[in-house]
Amino acid sequence: MALQSPSLELGAAALQPVAATATRGYWLSVRRRLARDPVTLICAAILILIVASSLAAPWLGLPDPYKTSMIRRLNALGSPGHLLGTDELGRDMLARLIYGGRLSLFMGVTPVACALLIGGLLGITAGFLGGRVNMLIMRIMDVFYAFPSVLLAISLSGAMGAGAENTLLALSLVFIPPICRVSESITTQVRGFDFVDAARASGASTLSIVRVHVLGNVLGPILVYATSLISVAIILAAGLSFLGLGVKPPEPEWGLMLNTLRQAIYVNPVLAALPGVMIFVTSICFNLMSDGLRAAMDVKA
Repeated sequence: MALQSPSLELGAAALQPVAATATRGYWLSVRRRLARDPVTLICAAILILIVASSLAAPWLGLPDPYKTSMIRRLNALGSPGHLLGTDELGRDMLARLIYGGRLSLFMGVTPVACALLIGGLLGITAGFLGGRVNMLIMRIMDVFYAFPSVLLAISLSGAMGAGAENTLLALSLVFIPPICRVSESITTQVRGFDFVDAARASGASTLSIVRVHVLGNVLGPILVYATSLISVAIILAAGLSFLGLGVKPPEPEWGLMLNTLRQAIYVNPVLAALPGVMIFVTSICFNLMSDGLRAAMDVKA
């Protein structure tokens, strides 16, 4: 899986000179558009349910996700005391799926947040200053951007070793280049708007222009793009765990659960597919919600 080259259409919403973009009327119109988008609302509700259940897992009265029982191995769905059955070591599947959501979501959101901070800062700096600074930053990003995301993540994780910390670092390095490129392209366009030239002519400092006039226009589309990367991060983290390069047993994590249950597909295929279903549902909800946010922020629509 290679990250797609970011489209400049991503910033169409915020790149219209809408009087510093962050006007009250603009965000009210965005809210109204979102309220009329049932797909985005349903996806947001599903994500809220997954996040809330993962965070509240210790208070839901679930069985211990680490407790094994060899006499209850691979119990079917609906077994007494185990709504979604048990895994290959007799551990409750419902508890492990909910607790696994904590780690899987953390592995998806944290790398993107770190990449957003670093890549966004580098991209805005390169786009606003231009010239040699732009050339230096973007050519360094191109070196990393030239590699497919999966290959780069596997290479970095393999070099640093298995573990959640190394996976987070590897995924952060994977997502910095695309976010930097999106930030640079949007900032370059915003830099040419009349209100930026007017602020520069009035004697405003570079820092003041960036803080007041540029950030308000570029943060929206950058955040929308970063939201779409969360699903990619979840899939990559699960893939690394499946290959033995991510989270280590016995931690409940959806990719690792897929790995440990792969032999059970011949005995109880529905049970073995449950972690994959969670990965699919969470990823598709993030993608659809990102599309909904981008459409709602399009002032031309």
